[in-house]
Amino acid sequence: MSLGTHEVAQTLIALILLLIVAHCVAYLFKAVRQPPVIGEILGGLLLGPTVLGNFSPELQRQLIPAEGPAASAIGAIYQLGLLLLIYLAGTELHGHVTSTERRTITAVSLSGLLIPFAAGLAIAASFDLGELTGPHGSDATLVLVFGMAIALTSIPVISRIMLDLGILGTRFARIVLTVAVLEDVLLYVVLAIVLGMAGAMSGDAYGLGMLFAGGPVVWSALYFTAAPIVFLLVHLRYGRTYFTAAARLRWNVLAHRSPTAYLMVFVFSLCLVCIGLGLDPIFGALTAGICDAGTARGEQARETLRKISLSFFIPVYFAVVGLQLDLIRHFDVLFFLWFLAVACAVKFSSVWLGARLAGQSRGSAANIAAAMNARGGPGIVLASVTFSAGIVSEGFFTSLVVLSIVTSQMAGMWLSRVVDRGDPLLSEDPEDPEDPDAAEAAGRRDGGSDRKAVTP
Repeated sequence: MSLGTHEVAQTLIALILLLIVAHCVAYLFKAVRQPPVIGEILGGLLLGPTVLGNFSPELQRQLIPAEGPAASAIGAIYQLGLLLLIYLAGTELHGHVTSTERRTITAVSLSGLLIPFAAGLAIAASFDLGELTGPHGSDATLVLVFGMAIALTSIPVISRIMLDLGILGTRFARIVLTVAVLEDVLLYVVLAIVLGMAGAMSGDAYGLGMLFAGGPVVWSALYFTAAPIVFLLVHLRYGRTYFTAAARLRWNVLAHRSPTAYLMVFVFSLCLVCIGLGLDPIFGALTAGICDAGTARGEQARETLRKISLSFFIPVYFAVVGLQLDLIRHFDVLFFLWFLAVACAVKFSSVWLGARLAGQSRGSAANIAAAMNARGGPGIVLASVTFSAGIVSEGFFTSLVVLSIVTSQMAGMWLSRVVDRGDPLLSEDPEDPEDPDAAEAAGRRDGGSDRKAVTP
């Protein structure tokens, strides 16, 4: 179905405005060494009901239509941006860690994930939070979302902060990002369970998920717990093999003519398989990223897709997230302050405890805890996906997004202050013979800040 000239003009105007404000505000944030992704969201906020819509509602509706063919076209780009963002997050889920780092990673992973998630479940189950539930949500899905919101850590945001500070190649960065990887994989599995249960109970299920629509909740919970785990394990074992093997086949014209197009087909195919299983397509995008991570053959295609995504699709996605925020009509300040205090206190203290048990000093444990408190992209994905699925209310969606913004800013400011002062990020450990960077790390420790030039 083609759009009329008027609808095409509306779509182009909206996309131009979203891209301009997203990139310009992100540039300003990067200039002051803050996460650019937050600038992209705030750029969309300027065009939404909070700012432009508050001063000129009619102009805001004309520039960024909320319904009709133009809105549907923007919504499609928004969804593609989300899938590509999750794919890029999946490509970060690999890497080598040394034996001296494993103790800290294990302790921080266990305490930093299990304690916040359990605390979130307990808090949500103990208080009447029914007003936070959306039309397709339930007590069970709300409890799980609440727990995830407290336990989340952002891989893209915290890695971007470390890149800007020149510490992405340090032991500190390896530990934080490896823990974030482990947490995000588990939490995306939980998110797939939540979305599957919500779809089954609301009658909006698709594929195999339709078998559980209107049925007993226990069968729905069992299926949507097992399906994403089995899907992930199968692709962890065989995904990279058949991805690279299929690319080498002589009759695979697509892979030889355009490796980037082949990669996009692979990503979207796994998304489609997830839809057929009744799972949310973002889980397919995450799995595709994990399968593609570290494959030398697809490096150029991966970089091309990354550039396209980061220049167009992902900024539009984050700008539309900001566009959906209404801080005037759907933002409970008192609830948010309580929510922010609880989320930060639980996450920070649990990670700090794990790092201390692993032998880190108080200051080093605090640095790890501050970095792990950044929720960034995953927190925004959690908010936007659950809100779109009708699991959470608009008010809770707004609080989740603002929580992600504020905690990312807090992490950036903390690490920037530590690096600028020249304080050590981690306690000094004995050199590991397995660590190829041990000599270099030892040479950097006298300055403590590990500041060096890093190439993205």
